[in-house]
Amino acid sequence: MKKLINQVETVLDEQLLGLGEAHPELRVHQDPLFVTRADGPVAGKVAILSGGGSGHEPMHCGFVGEGMLDGACPGEIFTSPTPDKMYECGLAIDGGAGVLLLIKNYTGDVLNFETATELLHDGGIPVATVLVDDDVAVKDSLFTAGRRGVANTVLMEKLLGAAAQRGDTLDDLVTLGHRLNNQGHSIGIALGACTVPAAGKPSFTLAENQMEFGVGIHGEPGIERRPFTTLNHAVDDMFHTLIEHGNYQRTLRVWQRAQGEWRDDVQVKKPLMRGDRVIALVNNLGADATVRAVRRLPPSGRALCGGGNHHRTQPDRRILHFAGHAGRFHHAVESGRSIVGAVGCAGENPCATLGLLRRTDDADKTTGG
Repeated sequence: MKKLINQVETVLDEQLLGLGEAHPELRVHQDPLFVTRADGPVAGKVAILSGGGSGHEPMHCGFVGEGMLDGACPGEIFTSPTPDKMYECGLAIDGGAGVLLLIKNYTGDVLNFETATELLHDGGIPVATVLVDDDVAVKDSLFTAGRRGVANTVLMEKLLGAAAQRGDTLDDLVTLGHRLNNQGHSIGIALGACTVPAAGKPSFTLAENQMEFGVGIHGEPGIERRPFTTLNHAVDDMFHTLIEHGNYQRTLRVWQRAQGEWRDDVQVKKPLMRGDRVIALVNNLGADATVRAVRRLPPSGRALCGGGNHHRTQPDRRILHFAGHAGRFHHAVESGRSIVGAVGCAGENPCATLGLLRRTDDADKTTGG
């Protein structure tokens, strides 16, 4: 498959070089490679750090800035960044109030971020972690033990970043982060597979009338392959799945700063209930034009507001405006003819996620809504 790149081996370096040249408010660090705010570190503010494999842009480097991330660590395509990147990035962004690491639940990310947490602690930096595991499609997958971290990561980076900007402490941010994670749910579907540049071919194939229901952002399999009929049926299936699989108990490893050790903590995700207000994020995973993604909100809104057998929930349009209603928040390298969120077709390969985050008072305070 043709791609607008020079060489697979230089994609990441050239991408970040261009990012730095286009955005003087960012600083691109070399050896190891990571991105920070050019005006950082910000004295007295908790710094937010995240990262993951490349191929999901603008995640995460594109979300570095005031009121969002202070630093981001990119790995090679679909590969976790190494612990030395997170450690050096954490040192660079610490303004004295500590560093919060926001981790998507993928095995490589978890292992490497946990190592970086211990390194920062040993280096005298107050450090804490929050895990994101919002994908209801699977309990375990090729890349994870437990549910995958997907769309809710975007909202949490924004909300935690804004809370840090207003002056919340490290402990406050950890509490908020766990609450946001336990209230977020997402589901993805695909009409075709992503193509990793190094592989040069789609990671799987689907028949013309099939969709991968519950697909992951690396092309991981979902719940099952289902017939694709209409947009409305796809949206309906997605919302039923989000509601039916909302309750989820698991044991997470939580960093104890005072003791300098990890502790197992049982946490429970809360299902959506009648009357809940939600932030609805429709993400096209890079394949579809934003105008088509926006067009898909009406059926999503009908489902949210009580169509069929769904609980009646209320999408908050003030925060939808913050999220741009719909668009490319992160993507899967190549995804054309995409279904977005719960959405229609276009393009040449396909992928999409729909995320719902229960609205809290913190959402108003941190977004100005």
